[in-house]
Amino acid sequence: MGDPTRRAIVACLAERPRAVGQLAEVLPISRPAVSQHLKVLKDAGLVSDHAEGTRRVYRLDPAGLAALRDQLETFWNRALDGYQDVVDQSSEEQS
Repeated sequence: MGDPTRRAIVACLAERPRAVGQLAEVLPISRPAVSQHLKVLKDAGLVSDHAEGTRRVYRLDPAGLAALRDQLETFWNRALDGYQDVVDQSSEEQS
């Protein structure tokens, strides 16, 4: 998710499921590049796909997004706890 193109793809798929061509129409990259980014997102478990005729339609994977959210929440909570520790230590030193 650190890549801005992947974030843009996720934002597009949050609106509705789309095929590679539909994503390429709204992004400033080629269809092959969109496919490569989708492969990374699929390997990470953030998107899934299914066949509709001759094309593959991609959608966000709720389970993968929930796992990502849990990881981010854990990271965020640890960071906040660390900041709180620093504030507490600073307060003790000033007392």
